Amino acid sequence: MKVFFLLSIGLMVFVAATVIKTGYDVGDKVSEFKLKNTDGKFVSLSDFKKEKGVIVIFDCNTCPFSKAYNDRIIALNKKYSSQGFPVVAINANDPEKSPGDSFNDMVDQAKKNKYDFPYLVDETQGVAHAFGATNTPHVFVLKKEGDNFVVAYIGAIDNNAHDASSADKKYVEEVVDAILQSKPLPTTKTKAIGCGIKWKNV
Repeated sequence: MKVFFLLSIGLMVFVAATVIKTGYDVGDKVSEFKLKNTDGKFVSLSDFKKEKGVIVIFDCNTCPFSKAYNDRIIALNKKYSSQGFPVVAINANDPEKSPGDSFNDMVDQAKKNKYDFPYLVDETQGVAHAFGATNTPHVFVLKKEGDNFVVAYIGAIDNNAHDASSADKKYVEEVVDAILQSKPLPTTKTKAIGCGIKWKNV
């Protein structure tokens, strides 16, 4: 009995010490996903197979940080979509916990702000969990390598959530520019600053 007890304790310590990986890390291959866009059509990651990469941004309608970054997200797509790096925004918030983040609200948001990029709803939150997204906004720059999309950068858009003109480190732009110029990446990870994703009760 004592031996069994000691073995049980040892197993619990081992399990507790084991790091359980949640979401993608830099260098990981991203799995296919398919989500509904605000135009009612479905968009898949494979739809961008001819691009050089994709700027995936977990975002929402309601978070003050998302609102502060909205113009910058639109600007990213205008700057880089023609260079092979379009923006794909994904809203994973549970609308029951976050009024204003329903699909209909997303449609209104996309029309009001004249989004020229997909704004996808992650109803099951499965894609957000797969990526390991935690905040809005939370950016994952994906680089095309062969037939796969690989994570090149995870984190914030820049280093000033409140004032775009005061941001002196434009992380996403610097990373995408480096990829397009085949240069070493200046950074691969920063802390995502924003509201926490509103998860469903499970």
